[in-house]
Amino acid sequence: MTTELRRLRNYINGEFRDAADGRTIDVVNPATGEVFATSPLSGQADVDAAMAAAAAAFPAWRDTTPAERQKVLLKIADAFEERAADLIAAEVENTGKPVALTASEEIPPMVDQIRFFAGAARLLEGRSAGEYMEGMTSIVRREPVGVCAQVAPWNYPMMMAVWKFAPALAAGNTVVLKPSDTTPASTVLIAEIIGQIVPKGVFNVICGDRETGRAMVEHPTPAMASITGSVRAGMQVAESAAKDVKRVHLELGGKAPVVVFEDTDIAKAVEDISVAGFFNAGQDCTAATRVLVHESIHDEFVAQLAKAATDTKTGQPDDEDVLYGPLNNANQLKQVSGFIDRLPAHAKVEAGGHQVGEKGYFYAPTVVSGLKQDDEIVQNEVFGPVITVQSFRDEEQALEYANGVEFALASSVWTKDHARAMRMSRSLDFGCVWINTHIPLVAEMPHGGYKKSGYGKDLSAYGFEDYTRIKHVMTSLG
Repeated sequence: MTTELRRLRNYINGEFRDAADGRTIDVVNPATGEVFATSPLSGQADVDAAMAAAAAAFPAWRDTTPAERQKVLLKIADAFEERAADLIAAEVENTGKPVALTASEEIPPMVDQIRFFAGAARLLEGRSAGEYMEGMTSIVRREPVGVCAQVAPWNYPMMMAVWKFAPALAAGNTVVLKPSDTTPASTVLIAEIIGQIVPKGVFNVICGDRETGRAMVEHPTPAMASITGSVRAGMQVAESAAKDVKRVHLELGGKAPVVVFEDTDIAKAVEDISVAGFFNAGQDCTAATRVLVHESIHDEFVAQLAKAATDTKTGQPDDEDVLYGPLNNANQLKQVSGFIDRLPAHAKVEAGGHQVGEKGYFYAPTVVSGLKQDDEIVQNEVFGPVITVQSFRDEEQALEYANGVEFALASSVWTKDHARAMRMSRSLDFGCVWINTHIPLVAEMPHGGYKKSGYGKDLSAYGFEDYTRIKHVMTSLG
């Protein structure tokens, strides 16, 4: 007996559509390795249609009041809560994540983030008017940028969609959003939910591959391109957008240093760091995957971290005892395995280092020690459940190692010495520094990095302002 595959469709101008040329992509459940749906492989005609819909809807949406946009976003947040079970089911098929953790760790912050931007819509204002030239009054207006082309990643398909559309809609922009080709199911469901609330054309979803995303970014209609993805993808977006000087918002890779000093409570640090490193199978650009430990406690820390890894469980979504599910796709499993296969002779695998099971893309919680600063696995993003450990002798060397990578998204410092924590937070060249914790996010605070981690901020008032433009208006008093 053959099970009929689910048929996912684009959402353009208030209606669901197949790709114009009928092409599709198979969508695989990474927990089973089996195809569960087909998704449109959108081409230029689909991109043209979505952009035309967003452009036509923009003037009316731009002219809504902040209070009206707030009401819409609050309705969306309420609808997400009401459809939580459906969203969780779609996301679990997308990603293989544990059901219980998806329910507790993703739905509540997503709803909170939408409500935050609903409130932010009513707080957007320019500086007060003033006379800076005799007989002239100047005012500053903040306006939406226009149509936004947005590309979301596969590690948090639902939540990253929220980070994209919520500030854009709150500011008065219209949206064309593309999910990853491996995780379109929850985004198509989001389109169904939002489509019942916003005017047609305000929010559009097109599915497809890398070429679909390229066509979106290169299209002349969008005023802004926003992507969460790999450094390679970000560089390609920036290059494409440069051809017609589009505004670009990039949230790319990370290689977060976790700096553990000798006065740290080792047991507590190991417990928190192992969760922050292995959660979501380490598929998080802020994951605590690069640990730097003072040499005086290095051996004890490594032993306890290896034990924590051994005790950490991965498995099927309905198993309530697991911390994380599979890697997202076969290519990602190959990438993570490749890092371990290519380890230099001086490295030591303290725990894990292998695939788990024969079905799906599961990888064991892994700890690697004995590494040097220029090793591939230290310098490059693994994006898997792999924590590396290096030792340092003093604060100066800790900073040298921490800052000595091309990424600059997130970091953490573990110490009881307040002055040292403040010195480190000042000198760590990362967009976020956590102290005695790692990975918590709140809607009110910005998320975004420097260097090859990209530019622009998600969340917070700063992220909201990224979706606006500034206009100076001067009027004569004569």
